[in-house]
Amino acid sequence: MANTESTRRNDKIPFIFFICSSVMIIFSFGMAVGTYKIFPYHILAQAQNGLEELKAQVFRLGEGQKEIPVPWYYSIVNESCQETYVRKNDSEYEGLNLVTRFGERSKLCAEIMDMNGKILHEWDIGWFKIWPKPEHLDRYFVPKSKPGTHIHGAVVMKNGDLIFNFEHLGLVRINRISEVVWRLPYQTHHSIHRNNDGNLWVCGQRRRYKPNVNFPNRKPPFDEYTILEVTPEGEIMHEWLISEILHKNGLSGLLAFSFEPGSSRYEINLDDRLHLNDAEPFPSTMEEGFFKKGDILVSLRNINTIFVFNRDTGKIKYCSTGRFIHQHDPDFIDGNRFSVFDNKSFAENGSVKSRIVIVNAAEDTFEVFFDGGGKIPFYTDIMGKHQWLPNGNLLITESREGRAFEINRRGEVVWEYINFVYQGVVGLVEEVQRLNESRIFLDTQNKTETGVSNDFEKIVLE
Repeated sequence: MANTESTRRNDKIPFIFFICSSVMIIFSFGMAVGTYKIFPYHILAQAQNGLEELKAQVFRLGEGQKEIPVPWYYSIVNESCQETYVRKNDSEYEGLNLVTRFGERSKLCAEIMDMNGKILHEWDIGWFKIWPKPEHLDRYFVPKSKPGTHIHGAVVMKNGDLIFNFEHLGLVRINRISEVVWRLPYQTHHSIHRNNDGNLWVCGQRRRYKPNVNFPNRKPPFDEYTILEVTPEGEIMHEWLISEILHKNGLSGLLAFSFEPGSSRYEINLDDRLHLNDAEPFPSTMEEGFFKKGDILVSLRNINTIFVFNRDTGKIKYCSTGRFIHQHDPDFIDGNRFSVFDNKSFAENGSVKSRIVIVNAAEDTFEVFFDGGGKIPFYTDIMGKHQWLPNGNLLITESREGRAFEINRRGEVVWEYINFVYQGVVGLVEEVQRLNESRIFLDTQNKTETGVSNDFEKIVLE
């Protein structure tokens, strides 16, 4: 009997040793994953981010309805207001506004509003309705549920058509009653700039499934950023690869920011190393200086870089890195200067504040025009737009806070819009663009059943 019990105990020793060894191996591997960020570190990190999103604050959709997590495009604020809010003091530049935003119940909104916030026209926009068969997309990118994506970059055409990006999914043109005119099956995103010649400048990305000599340390599949010039009819006129521009100008090092030697084979496939978010040409109507016709202004958010290159030669004539933090929306001011929406997306000296800065490329100087550290705080860690108005006023879109406001040359707020979608909840505002009222006409008194004015053809936009 004793021998039997002893035998049983001896039989358990290898099993116990196996369990202990397995635990040690798993623990050691887990430590290595966290320390060296090897596979499956990025998958686990994404899962953790998703879990944190599910544990976000909650709000109620109405009296008696259960609480739900706040999606990324909604923010809870202290104000109790539950309707769109407009404050108008003394706006010196009247006009209408093209507003792209999130409405209630995850609705994608593209609207023309007057200065009092009244909606004069709206387009009916939904990813699943407009693009039911997105065959150009990798299955990873195909939306599975509403809203699917959001509008990022939009322009109104002369006849009332709207051209816009479904973020990272494609470029679309719809008419004034929201019928599809054309779809460009290309992963466009972030911004659309309509040039003086009518062509559109759009950010894009292409999925690479094979190794690329320009990216020796990237494991396919990965995304490469591109700049597109597109006709109003939806045809691609030109395409530039950001990687080729940087390589050609001896700036390959910008492609390797945050790259850890020896870790390439463990990189996450969808690594967003550059994050192109804007590209626009020097206006032909603007007097030349340091900048000339054919120069293109480009913003790369994730490496805090803005550069200007010539479309014909490919030569970079100006490059600035490190003066901004996750910037957006650089705009030419004149032949020597451009302005930038500098998000400054982390705390500095104990506070967070975004700012508008002006760069003089001819003199290589840098100045802060307006920031959120004074009496008018503003901050958005992502997105953000600014627009110089003809009278010198500045219209700023504070995207994450669901807000846009106009300041005069004395730095005073003369107009403000807040996108309340529920009580105490604001929806993301991608952009508010001021349209010159003398160039647009909408008869709001004589609408059809579709909500579109019978006189909509009288729109005369630039």
